[in-house]
Amino acid sequence: MLNPYASLLGSRPPLAVIAATAGQLQALAARLGPSGLEQPRAPGKWTARQIFSHLADCEIAFGFRLRQAVAEERHTIQPFDQDLWARGYAHTRAEAALAAFLALRQWNVEFIERLAPAQLAKKVMHPDRGEMTVAVIVETMAGHDLNHLAQLETIAARPPAAK
Repeated sequence: MLNPYASLLGSRPPLAVIAATAGQLQALAARLGPSGLEQPRAPGKWTARQIFSHLADCEIAFGFRLRQAVAEERHTIQPFDQDLWARGYAHTRAEAALAAFLALRQWNVEFIERLAPAQLAKKVMHPDRGEMTVAVIVETMAGHDLNHLAQLETIAARPPAAK
């Protein structure tokens, strides 16, 4: 099954991308400032604050998926509807989302760093994407990061008056 996020990685190692994301998010939050956090990248799209909230939620989901995949044989991943989860983002605070992401990401990076090659090769089933390995989950995390970092960069690159 083709991983839709893998193409975003190019030749970059997934773990290096994942490990760098926390610092990039901190820098983006500072560049955006309070008004920039409330701006979407385009009409009808999530605001930067909502993207931070989504990233924190996804870090919970990815961490859970990784641990289940490593612990269980032939685990089936439970997908989730990001738009349903996003309904709760109207009142989330970017600072809280970022703090949650930073703590969870550190914990997940340490978990991934300890994985043996056999664990990375373990197969799991995704109901929508088919069979994949733990390594593909890691690639997906990295590509997902790059996708949302690019969205946040688009918002942050606007002149201050446009934020």
